[in-house]
Amino acid sequence: MRLSFGRRGVGLLGAACLVPAAPARASPERVVVASKIDTEGALLGSMILLALGAIGVPAVDRLQLGPTRIVRAALLAGEVDIYPEYTGNGAFFFGMEDDPAWRSAASAHETAARLDARANDLVWLARAPANNTWAIAVRGDVARREGLRTMEDFAAAAPRGALKLAASAEFVESPAALPAFERAYGFAMPRRRVVVLPGGETAATLRAAAQNVSGVNASMVYGTDGALAVLDLAVMADTRGAQAVYEPAPVARAAVLERHPGVAPVLSRVFSALTLERLRALNAEVAVEGQPPRDVARRHLLREGVLS
Repeated sequence: MRLSFGRRGVGLLGAACLVPAAPARASPERVVVASKIDTEGALLGSMILLALGAIGVPAVDRLQLGPTRIVRAALLAGEVDIYPEYTGNGAFFFGMEDDPAWRSAASAHETAARLDARANDLVWLARAPANNTWAIAVRGDVARREGLRTMEDFAAAAPRGALKLAASAEFVESPAALPAFERAYGFAMPRRRVVVLPGGETAATLRAAAQNVSGVNASMVYGTDGALAVLDLAVMADTRGAQAVYEPAPVARAAVLERHPGVAPVLSRVFSALTLERLRALNAEVAVEGQPPRDVARRHLLREGVLS
């Protein structure tokens, strides 16, 4: 779950941001693990909980606590000790949306880590090499027929009327979304070729493209959407960096990591191994197959040797 004005949780944080009352800690030594309310948040949060258990660190489950603004505020207030966040959200946390640092995986993580350490005594641990940013995917048969692999290819095909895109109103209207792609690649997607679906969930836009609903053959997606692992949809590579990088990484209070020195190494091992393809596949087990996030996380960590 990214930070946005729709599905991902929105709004900038300030001192007046309210956090729901959290139950009292069972012990000052226990680590409170939270996550955002979406599927991927539950999956990544479960991995953190299980990994902490594997090294004998007692943890409290506060998974799927709420959207970005709620979980972030709980961390800043000390009600939560650690949760999975996305590097690109640092741009919103620190009012730096236009800074080019967020367009690179390494600099996005470094910038978020540096700013949060200085301002909030928070530590960003190792990031997963899996970018959950906005993207556009095209039906596989259309992509193969038209030779579409990158956003340059998409930009050349869009004005010809070969593509019809399903998206949310936010994706179409936000300067950071479709307009950002249009600016970066020098094209204009004809708005008559865009179907705006209510709600803004990528599950609906992906389904519309896969099933060719109303002639739709392209979809707004997020990079780690689980359905991409099972549907024949080709994600157009953003070669010019139109979108900020949103790689997941655990963010923790520095005092907690000092108290439990084994946490950083085990979570760095867990997240560093989460490639884009692997995270998509794990998300598919939850979102498409309906398996519980904790069960999926457990099997994954067993395969990786984190659990035994």
